[in-house]
Amino acid sequence: MAEKTISPPRHDPKVVTALRRFALSISIFNILGYTLFGFEQGYLWPFVAMATAYTTEIALEYIAARNEGRTPRFRGNGVRGMVEFLYPAHITAIALNMLIYVNDQILVMMFGVIVAVGTKWVLRAPVRGKLRHFMNPSNFGIAVILVLLPWASIAPPYHFSENVTNPVDWLIPAVILFFGTMLNAKLTNRMWLIGSWVSVFALQAIVRGLIIDDTSIVGGLSMMTGIAFILFTNYMITDPGTSPSKPLSQVAFGGGVALVYGLLMGMNIPYGIFFATAIVCLIRGGFLWALHISVKTREAEAAQARAAAVEALAPVEKEVAKV
Repeated sequence: MAEKTISPPRHDPKVVTALRRFALSISIFNILGYTLFGFEQGYLWPFVAMATAYTTEIALEYIAARNEGRTPRFRGNGVRGMVEFLYPAHITAIALNMLIYVNDQILVMMFGVIVAVGTKWVLRAPVRGKLRHFMNPSNFGIAVILVLLPWASIAPPYHFSENVTNPVDWLIPAVILFFGTMLNAKLTNRMWLIGSWVSVFALQAIVRGLIIDDTSIVGGLSMMTGIAFILFTNYMITDPGTSPSKPLSQVAFGGGVALVYGLLMGMNIPYGIFFATAIVCLIRGGFLWALHISVKTREAEAAQARAAAVEALAPVEKEVAKV
């Protein structure tokens, strides 16, 4: 049997750099979180999450490569190739474990990681002629856990700075904001998305406070000062693989998440920030499929029109040939 030599798809070098820095920064933050800040999950849980994500990612890539007749993406570039291939899985595992709290039910956390990684191979839409996942992996894994298991919850926001006091509890969000902004400005180019998300989030907090009697405007706005919100803004919603790249599309995406969040909070639905992101990602995926079907339909109609024109001209050409 001939060896399969079709080249696997590769990330853009700029995206690889962004993923590397994402992975490094979230790893350092977790090390500090477990040793200094006050993370409340088990010490071994990040390692279990990573092992689960790596295994799932490698297995699904191997299956996909055999099905598509190409070389797996983790082969061909040695250790470096494997490490770069596992960046997304590493980020997904660490982020999900850091943001979800399921008491001592480690199997639930592992289930969330498998769902998060697996969704990249199931929920896909055509983008520039290639199928790409459109659901934010770690956010989707968290949302699925929260929907299926009502007793689960997100990690308490205070655990990001539970064991530190002034000025460290001020430095933590400042450092995250600085490096996250630099990363998104220089590598992911998602500043339009961040600007729209933050602006509409502030607007919806004010509108909810004006419309709903028992909602505090200050309370709604104060969420924006928390470490969890800053992490979400710089490292979750800006995922380059599941957010649009064009400025106007970024504005629509970021503003859409904030708007849906406001609607969910107005209906007293908890954990709205994760559900809003999942809903907007799902809408974007549906839009991409609708756009793809529309383009293919127009192409098919144009091909049929050309074929009909050729068929109609065939008798004329025959008569001309006789003359």
